Amino acid sequence: MTVVAIENLPGLIGDGVVAGLDLGDKTIGLAVSDRSLAFAHPRPVIIRRKFTLDAEMLLDSLRREDARAIVMGLPVNMDGSEGPRVQATKAFVRNLERLTALPIVYWDERLSTVAAERSLLEMDMSRAKRKTKIDSAAAAFILQGALDRLHALGSARPDDEAT
Repeated sequence: MTVVAIENLPGLIGDGVVAGLDLGDKTIGLAVSDRSLAFAHPRPVIIRRKFTLDAEMLLDSLRREDARAIVMGLPVNMDGSEGPRVQATKAFVRNLERLTALPIVYWDERLSTVAAERSLLEMDMSRAKRKTKIDSAAAAFILQGALDRLHALGSARPDDEAT
């Protein structure tokens, strides 16, 4: 599969879950939705080594979670321009596309790490503990934004209306 617009996602995922990713230099933050596509749940980060190993670990995690699509955080600058981090993210996705048929949606991740940090601070989490959780928390914020957009588009699954 390839990069798709979020509006096209519901027809591609069946009854599986959606994964959210926050790509960092040292880790890959991971979160997955519930089956109703209502809530994002953080998962342990993947420590980055080299692309082949990173992709293998990531795809293995996605298979275990029954993920049917990926929402990839796109780190655009605050003014909307694309810097080196966007280019690195797009390069990662181009390489990942060669290894998986999962559809991938880019999602603007501006301020997701800030929101995740605030959330972890509100939980009175120590600095050391926050450091290990921040990327997965950011992935959950990225994914939750995309899930909320799906619901706003009326793309929620029919059995979700009761929730």
